[in-house]
Amino acid sequence: MPSIAKPVAAHPTAQRNSLGLTIRDYEGSMSTLCAGCGHDSITAAIIRALWEQSTPPHRIAKLSGIGCSSKTPTYFVGGAHGFNSAHGRMPAIATGAIGANRDLTYIGVSGDGDSLSIGLGQLSHGLRRNLRMVYVIENNGVYGLTKGQFSASADMGSKSKRGEANLMSPIDPVRLALSLGATFVARSFSGDKEQLVPILRAAFAHRGFALVDVISPCVTFNDHVGSTKSYLHTRRFSQQLIQADFVPPAQEILAQITDAGTTTVKMHDGSSVLFRSVPKDYDPTDRAKVSAYLDQNQKDGQILTGLLYVDSESPDLHELSGTTATPLRELPYEKLCPGSAALDALQDEYR
Repeated sequence: MPSIAKPVAAHPTAQRNSLGLTIRDYEGSMSTLCAGCGHDSITAAIIRALWEQSTPPHRIAKLSGIGCSSKTPTYFVGGAHGFNSAHGRMPAIATGAIGANRDLTYIGVSGDGDSLSIGLGQLSHGLRRNLRMVYVIENNGVYGLTKGQFSASADMGSKSKRGEANLMSPIDPVRLALSLGATFVARSFSGDKEQLVPILRAAFAHRGFALVDVISPCVTFNDHVGSTKSYLHTRRFSQQLIQADFVPPAQEILAQITDAGTTTVKMHDGSSVLFRSVPKDYDPTDRAKVSAYLDQNQKDGQILTGLLYVDSESPDLHELSGTTATPLRELPYEKLCPGSAALDALQDEYR
């Protein structure tokens, strides 16, 4: 059988970062997602951002839940630590890992289903605890892994491939994050690498929970007339929506916000999506004004991109909890477990 494993050799002229590593050193396994999937573009952006940041691969921890999006960590930084958790439970695993070792760069990759449905409570508490991690939501409005049902982020009135209209109002992760006191909120488009890479680099540098919502349309189940998150051309299903026997190759759509601040991205099915970047005088530190600005532009059917909100002053989980500067995993056993006498003294304080 032919192998789809990537060759380990790198071209001798490949550019290297300050650690002497090429971008190939930040890659992972070959992707098994559908050809042209926007998630792979996000993977490429994460790889580029980590390489540009010269982050040591062994100092990276990747976490995910369940879904197409949660396969993404397999495809970048093969030499990093990783944990694939249960559906929607990734923030709890991340909390434990961050509590034990604060010295790693934590990257959580999730989807709109994994984060905004079964994992909504988990995401909310990760936000309010201000975990120091980058939380990427690969947002396509459908459950791609289970054949394209509406997710909690599907816009009201958008149609499935079967022609059914979504009658429920969506949960917007950006608004959710703002309402819960998030300290870094951004949104981008998977096809705009020029914008997404700098946003990710800023997120990696943030001291706290950095939520990056990336519109990443599903090439198989959400690229049709009536969808508000269409992306790439795919073959229509004549009768059985849930059975995909062939996904034709498609050209990746790339776009960049113009100097005027807007760009219209034309999809393979002929539909268009209008993206607008925030203006130069935009203040991302005023939570009320950010929310009002989102309201104003949503009425015009525009998708705002860029760094939407940031608060660099709020304490993170370790500062709130008063933990030691030394990662717990590096403390000697005697300090982690001071013995029964110390436990008795602690219990006396509550009597």
